[in-house]
Amino acid sequence: MAGNSHGHTLAAWTGTTIIFIGFLVAGAFMVMAQPIGFWAGMAITVIGGIVGWVMSAMGMGMPKDRPQDLTELLGKTAHAES
Repeated sequence: MAGNSHGHTLAAWTGTTIIFIGFLVAGAFMVMAQPIGFWAGMAITVIGGIVGWVMSAMGMGMPKDRPQDLTELLGKTAHAES
């Protein structure tokens, strides 16, 4: 798993950090029995997911290695088997 750099991008770290902060805020307010604070923490968590997704869409995530079409995909697999 260490060889593929899974999640080592600015988008992943930023989104995860914001989500973690939202989780901490929601947990703290849940213990304090403050529903408004809990839902604010949940909103921060959702915002973290959106921020990570937007940053990934802006090119700050992992690059997509997708074949151009099905024939290219089939050509690569046939080449790999022989």
